[in-house]
Amino acid sequence: MTGATALPYRSNVGAALFSRAGKILVARRADLGPDAAYQWQLPQGGIDGDEDPAAAVLRELDEEIGTTAVELLGEIPEWLSYDFPPDVVAKFGARHRGQRQRWFALRFLGTDDMIRLDAHAHPEFDEWRWTELSSIPALAVPFKRPIYERLARDFARFAKTDGA
Repeated sequence: MTGATALPYRSNVGAALFSRAGKILVARRADLGPDAAYQWQLPQGGIDGDEDPAAAVLRELDEEIGTTAVELLGEIPEWLSYDFPPDVVAKFGARHRGQRQRWFALRFLGTDDMIRLDAHAHPEFDEWRWTELSSIPALAVPFKRPIYERLARDFARFAKTDGA
């Protein structure tokens, strides 16, 4: 292996957060600007040390959207991975070739005002919205699109309403 392929993957978790109405939360990255392409994504973030992935996803939800008022619906049991394009590898100091992720489906149990992008000092997102699960692959940056396509397939059963 040479170059980026010799680098390790960064361990990460992702949250597919569903409303009671069966929509999924997407958030706009604050660091890209409102006119950037592919600025919307699902909450995700790194696993700290030997942290359990289920605990990590709750921590990431608190850090990124300011709430843990959720219930676990399901997960994709295997690690999903993607490689960063060369410019992204360089941007992050060539420490990782990409990310390997564990994805969790969760139901949001709170009210929309409980989602607080400003709950912490350095917000990752500056806007959020509920959207159709089927729309998320088109929102994803191309190198993440296969993961979002998998989420749209595997988590489709959670995009149903619970009557609320």
